[in-house]
Amino acid sequence: MPSFTLLRNARITRTHKIAVAVLATAGATTALTVTASPGDAQATSSAHAPAAVKPVSANGLPAKAQTGKSADSTSAVSSVADTLKVTAVGKQHSAQQAAERKAAAPKQYKNNLDGWIRQSLDIMESKGIPGSYNGLHRNIMRESSGNPNAVNNWDINAINGIPSKGLLQVIQPTFDTYHVKGTPHKLTDPIANITAAANYAAHRYGSIDNVNSAY
Repeated sequence: MPSFTLLRNARITRTHKIAVAVLATAGATTALTVTASPGDAQATSSAHAPAAVKPVSANGLPAKAQTGKSADSTSAVSSVADTLKVTAVGKQHSAQQAAERKAAAPKQYKNNLDGWIRQSLDIMESKGIPGSYNGLHRNIMRESSGNPNAVNNWDINAINGIPSKGLLQVIQPTFDTYHVKGTPHKLTDPIANITAAANYAAHRYGSIDNVNSAY
C-alpha cells in the first residue's frame, strides 16, 4: 500500500512537470508568433525608424529657419534704413530752423573799430557801395587814428567853419549829400561817418580803396 502511494505520487509529479513543460513550450511559441506578426513588426519598425531628413541650406541651417533668418535680416536692414532716413530728415530740419533763426536775428557787432568797419561793410554791400576792410582801415588810421570824435581845427575847412570830423574826417555838407539811408544822421557816428565817406569816395574815386591821401 505505501509503495503504491509513492508510485502514484511520483507519476503525478512527472505529469505535472510534463504539463508545465508543454505550457512553457506553448507560451514560447505564442510569444514567437506574436513577435513575428506582420502588424507588430511594422509597428516596431515604425517606432524605431529614423526621422525624416529635412532639407538644409548652404550654411547648414534648415531651409525654413534660413528663410526666416533672411526675412528677419531684411526687416532689420529696412528698420535701420528707416531710422537713418528719419535722423537725416530731423538733422536737415534742425539745420534749416537754425539758419532761419540766424537770418531772423540781427547780426551783432563789437563796439570798436573792427566792429564799426564790419558793420559799415555790410551796409555798403547792401547798398552796392564798393570798398574793402583794408581800404577803410587804412584811410581811417591815416585820418583819425581810429578816434570817432576826432576833429580837424586847423585846415581850410576848419577856417571856413566846417571842420572835418569823425573816423574818415568828413565835413558836414559832404556828409549830408552822401549820407546812407539806414544809418544815424549824425556826422560823428562811426557807422554813419564810414558809410558816407565810402559813398563819397565811390562817386569821386571809384572806391575808398583808391584813396591814399587827403580827399
